[in-house]
Amino acid sequence: QLQFVESGGASVQSGASLRLSCVASGSAVNDLYIGWFRQVPGKERGGISCIDKGNRDTIYADSVKGRFTMSRDNARNTVYLNMDSLEPEVTAVYFCALDREYCLTSKTMIGKKWGPGTQVTVTA
Repeated sequence: QLQFVESGGASVQSGASLRLSCVASGSAVNDLYIGWFRQVPGKERGGISCIDKGNRDTIYADSVKGRFTMSRDNARNTVYLNMDSLEPEVTAVYFCALDREYCLTSKTMIGKKWGPGTQVTVTA
């Protein structure tokens, strides 16, 4: 049974960096299309980054391009989201999940097998 567990969320000030982790169990991460999504209260959960199985190609939403970097460690069966130059507008709960749409674009991402999420709060 595939499961994801996220960690690494925290409350930080503007300009700080964070690294989120997503540990998978039940399948190898390099066999999966895995995405990072985020949700703020009152808004839909949206895809922000995705990593292709095998070749590690990544895609990003325009809102995070250049500041967020997604990567994968096959030995740890973990994917990461490095977030730099954080600003209050990125405050949200961050989730990892399978992308049913194969990491085509950030706008077409559809998640399944959600983890519980991890809260990121950025204050000015």
